[in-house]
Amino acid sequence: MRPSDKPPGGLWITPELIRILYDSASMERWNDYPRMVNLVELDKQAHKFIIAWFLAKCEARPYDFLGLIEAGIFEFLRRVIVTDIRPDVFRSVLTEKEAAINAWVIAQLRESAGALEDGAFLARLERYFTDESFLREERELLKAAHYMATRWEFAIVYQSSTFLADAERLKQEVEREIERYKHYRGVLDIGLNLPLARIIDLNGRLRFQIRWAHTPRIPRTSVLGHLLIVAIFAYFYCRAVGACPARTANTFYSALFHDLPEALTRDIISPVKQSVEGLQDLIGEYEINMIDRDILPLVPEELRGEFSYLLGLYEEGGVRRKGEFKNRVRAGGEVALIGDPAAYNEDRWNTIDGAAVKACDHLAAFTEAIISLALGVQSAELRRGVVKLKAEYPRGGAIGGVDFRGVMDATERCLMGA
Repeated sequence: MRPSDKPPGGLWITPELIRILYDSASMERWNDYPRMVNLVELDKQAHKFIIAWFLAKCEARPYDFLGLIEAGIFEFLRRVIVTDIRPDVFRSVLTEKEAAINAWVIAQLRESAGALEDGAFLARLERYFTDESFLREERELLKAAHYMATRWEFAIVYQSSTFLADAERLKQEVEREIERYKHYRGVLDIGLNLPLARIIDLNGRLRFQIRWAHTPRIPRTSVLGHLLIVAIFAYFYCRAVGACPARTANTFYSALFHDLPEALTRDIISPVKQSVEGLQDLIGEYEINMIDRDILPLVPEELRGEFSYLLGLYEEGGVRRKGEFKNRVRAGGEVALIGDPAAYNEDRWNTIDGAAVKACDHLAAFTEAIISLALGVQSAELRRGVVKLKAEYPRGGAIGGVDFRGVMDATERCLMGA
């Protein structure tokens, strides 16, 4: 980024960091094996975050979910910065040169992330990569989630690679890594193909659904990868507004799961939903029925209430509704819609900033379009999308006091050279 392109101070996320996140959508995985579908790092990381939530929730002990989120983001950023290197080579290099690589990663992130939270974010990232005792249990659980996501991917690769000499050896290596984590209940349940395995599959299938499917665009991003981008935006939003740990974690995971029903319904583009009278309500009702029938039965019973809450289910006037973009709290098992989440900024409320998730969803759509335009792959649909999304956030307007339009404008200037 040239000095003249640097975004103005006060941004809660920088254009350069956004670009780094989207670089992962171009990092192909298993690219030395034949694959039936394209497999990229962004999707793998998204699946890993999802699996980690289920693994942590299935354990008897409480995890630091804010720490789990941050550890996942730190490792994600390191993987993108180090770029496209075979996983086995990456592990070997880390074993031999971990301190030097981590120092280099931290240096690479100073410009893009150094100013966030007045330097506090980068300080936590640096501590994570220099202090092995920091978030020790959370990083161990992330390793288990990492290998479970790898195993899921390899099941795809294996189907088209059985003729290769090393396919069986690699399969055995993947299974050996999984064996190390079978003390986690969730790993065992997935290995035994219990219902938990099917909810992991359902989330994984979102990688096969491509965003903006009716227009050429690069990098192509899946619904699964989009979910992680929205969730990471939601995390940085929560840090910017000083959200408590439970509010930050709940908002992050609400964003991470907000499009899960699309695994069953597929995506219906917003202009269609908004133009056909009554269609949006009908789709919402249908999604609730499908969640009850095809999703919740796969979730461990003790987690269904919390998972329903993350998906946006609530009751109003005795009628079940779905509002993943509604601000809400859940205390004593009861869900209530609220106005300003800042008034409920205590862990006991389990607050979700639904309006912020919607804004983060819009910001992700904007960046998907503007990156493609900047790379020269253009269409009228992408250009209209950029104009419309910017119009949703007029200058000076904010969500929770956080400026989304400023991030859009800075990202456009940075990428388009305007």
